[in-house]
Amino acid sequence: MTPSPEAPLDAALPLSALMVQASAQAPLTATQQRFNDLLARIERLSGQIQRLESWSDRHRYGHIQALREWVMQAQVHRKSLLLFVHERLQTSDFTDRQQRMARGLVRGLIAQLSASADPQVQALSELYVSEEDTQEAAEEQAEAAQLLRERIEEALGQPLNKPSQYQTPEEMMQAGMRQWQQQQEANEARKAAKRAARKAQKQAQKTSAASEKGDVPLAVLRELDAKSAIRTIFRQLASALHPDREPDAQERLRKTGWMSEVNAAYEKNDLSTLLRLQMQVTQGGTQSTARMADDKLMAMSVLLKEQVAALEDDLDQLQSRLSRELCVPVRADADEAVMAQSLQRLQADQRHIAESLVSDLRRIENDAELKRWLKEQWQLAKATSA
Repeated sequence: MTPSPEAPLDAALPLSALMVQASAQAPLTATQQRFNDLLARIERLSGQIQRLESWSDRHRYGHIQALREWVMQAQVHRKSLLLFVHERLQTSDFTDRQQRMARGLVRGLIAQLSASADPQVQALSELYVSEEDTQEAAEEQAEAAQLLRERIEEALGQPLNKPSQYQTPEEMMQAGMRQWQQQQEANEARKAAKRAARKAQKQAQKTSAASEKGDVPLAVLRELDAKSAIRTIFRQLASALHPDREPDAQERLRKTGWMSEVNAAYEKNDLSTLLRLQMQVTQGGTQSTARMADDKLMAMSVLLKEQVAALEDDLDQLQSRLSRELCVPVRADADEAVMAQSLQRLQADQRHIAESLVSDLRRIENDAELKRWLKEQWQLAKATSA
């Protein structure tokens, strides 16, 4: 096929245009169907990545800004609570139990503000972390950790490794997660070893058979054929789109952009993009792939399969990164409106926390309410740790 530089290059063709079309006289072969399936998967994965990035661009900045604002407000109100309760500990008539509850609450607020470099918070941290308070807190933590250990062991179906090393619920939870992950990794390693052994056995059988015949293994031939095909397509496109051969300045600028896309696709072995560009440049239509022999399509499928694997990795990494950044589960196959609602709920939760702290500050201005509030907070902390 002779390249036609005058072909319109501005609108990208869908990958579905590259698929081999069946007819009543020529139904698809298994190889053609495999080629079409791989193109469809590449188009679907590329579309998912693009849609997820577009959705993220619409929501990420505003969501992160809103979360930051409410978290900062909550920290300001926590500090106000900390200073208020500390002052009341010096001046109010508290029973011994109420003093313990108040000191426990102060330690909890200090822990929540620990990332702050505020000098007042640091000074109170040094004041309240006395040996007595530390021992009291340690006993409470150890009791909560023991209760959590029992639940973790029940979920794991086995004893926790070296449980005496973990004295807090956080340490116990982390240990349980590590042991669960180790269980999963061990299971996956056993499965992977079995798959690798089966694959090695099959490959050995194929290599042995090829050696007896004096032939190069078929997989190697296919890969070599695929590399040769991609080089041929690249050379065609480079010849048709080379900017130095274009006298018109505007057209030369346009071809420079397209040549950059060709070079990037060639460096990544992105066969689907090169095939799409080739179709636009040569105006070959779907007949170009329909005329290809099965062995050529099979060779090209080697590279298309690699593209599928790379796109799946890219999608997994994008989902993981956005889930961390936005603090909600982000999945390409989830409904975008549902994910947006999750963002709104998280913002509402953070706003509720900040507003609740303001409400608590107003409530505890009265000493009687302060004592009732201390008891409620103590009971809430106990229930949460249990």
